[in-house]
Formats: sequence, structure tokens, C-alpha cells
Amino acid sequence: MSNERPYLPQSGWFMVILDVLLFALTLPVFLRGVFLLSQNQTGPGISLVIVAMILLFLAILATKGFLILQPNEAAVIVLFGDYKGSVKRNGFFWVNPFATQKKISLRFHNLNSEKLKVNDSAANPIEIAAVVVWKVEDTFAACFQVEHYVEYVTVQSESALRHLASSYPYDAWEEEGAVISLRGNLDEVSGALEKELQARLDKAGVRVVEARLSHLAYAPEIAEAMLKRQQASAVIAARQKIVEGAVGMVQMALHRLGAEGIVQLDEERKAQMVSNLLVVLCGEREAHPVINAGTLY
Repeated sequence: MSNERPYLPQSGWFMVILDVLLFALTLPVFLRGVFLLSQNQTGPGISLVIVAMILLFLAILATKGFLILQPNEAAVIVLFGDYKGSVKRNGFFWVNPFATQKKISLRFHNLNSEKLKVNDSAANPIEIAAVVVWKVEDTFAACFQVEHYVEYVTVQSESALRHLASSYPYDAWEEEGAVISLRGNLDEVSGALEKELQARLDKAGVRVVEARLSHLAYAPEIAEAMLKRQQASAVIAARQKIVEGAVGMVQMALHRLGAEGIVQLDEERKAQMVSNLLVVLCGEREAHPVINAGTLY
């Protein structure tokens, strides 16, 4: 539950007029006191000098209470260690001059994390980085729940990114039965990162607007080996597709030949025909058949 509460400051323009009047009264009162002292009227002269000093002190003190807030900027007001509230309206205000004013930006912030070298769930070293868009929503939590909320966001973002990288494999074939991978499911992974970040940054009153991976690659020491493995997997997958298609075409050819009575083949000839068709369809190079000009048998 948030402990933030609004603070309603006074308008600064009225206090500007009052402050100017205090400064304006200080000089004539002081000069009058000095004049009376020069006339040997010690009592009234000292009194006026003291009054002038008090007026000057009040005028200077009043200037410390002025507060100017830009759009999307807030100020936390603390009086002698007691939290009085937060001002989230932009404008020119005046608050208790003895109160401490701490300004906090409510604008959107971009955090571009550094490239981290971590191990994925398959223990492969990878490099990963993310971009996080965030903003402060609870000024009380940002000021008093954590030491430095900007540093807190940076550290927790790095920790969440490391945890995310160790929870998923880099690619789907890294683990048997893996459903989500860092490379193949960027939207799901980014959603998981955003959810984990929000859970961590709630303590600082920060809302995560968006979190996405900005860099993902194998570490240099295994990048070449993993590239060869990916190429081998791609070749195997392509071969499987080719074989499946070739078997289907052979089945269709045998079925059409038998159904339409074009030619009757015994089992040996069928096996030879299947072998020849598979060689032609699955071969990497163009086949050069030998034409039989004699009888079938």
C-alpha cells in the first residue's frame, strides 16, 4: 500500500509581493535607526536597527520557501523529518521555508543495460542486454523505501536480466521439450522480463512501461561451434522434409500406376523403382538416368 499523500502548497505569487515589501521596508527602517543613533537617541535607534535586521532575516527566509515545478515533475516535502506530502502539480508555489524540498522527475526514463555474459538454462555462455522504459509513480517509495532509486532500478534490472537468461535456453533445440527459447520467443521472454522487473521495482514506486531484449548472441568462445550446430540442425531438418516429400511422391506414383493399370510391377521391380525414385528425389545433384531401350524385363 502506498504511503504517498498530496500536499497543497500556497501560491508563490502572493509571497513574492510580501517578500518584496519586506525587502523594501528593511532599508528605510535601518537608515532611520542609524539616523537616530547619530542623534544620540540610542534606545529608538537600536530598536529600529534590530527591527530592520529581523525584517531582512524574514525576507531572506521567505525566499527559501519558493518552489517551481515543471510539467512531469514532483517535489517531496519533509519538515523536520516528518513527511508532509508530495506536490505533483506544475507551477509556482510557496511552502514552509524550514521544510526540505526534494524534486523527482516523473518523466519516462530509458535504461539501456550493458551486455551481460551469463549462462542460459543449458549452461551455454551467452551475451544478453535489454532496454527498459520506466517512470516514478510513487514519490514516497522512491525517496524513502530505497537509498537511490535510479541506482536501484539499474541494479535490479541487471539482476532480473541474469535470472531471465538462466531460466530459458538460447534456442529451442538446446533442451528436450523446451517450449520457450530466448531467440525464438522474444515477445514471451520480454513479457516475462517485464513482469519480473515490475515485481522487483514495486518497492521503489517505479512502474515498468516496457522491457525488451536489445542484444542476444552466443559468447565469442562458443559462437563458431554453435553456428556449426545450427547449420547441422538446419540441414537435418531440410533432409527430413525432402525425405517426407519423396516418400509421398513415390507412394502416389505407385498408386497411380496400379490404379490406372498402366503397368504391372512385381515386388522386385517396385523395390527397384522406389530406390531409383528416392535417389532422384533426395539427391543433391541432378540425376542422369540410363534409358532402357529394350523390354521391361
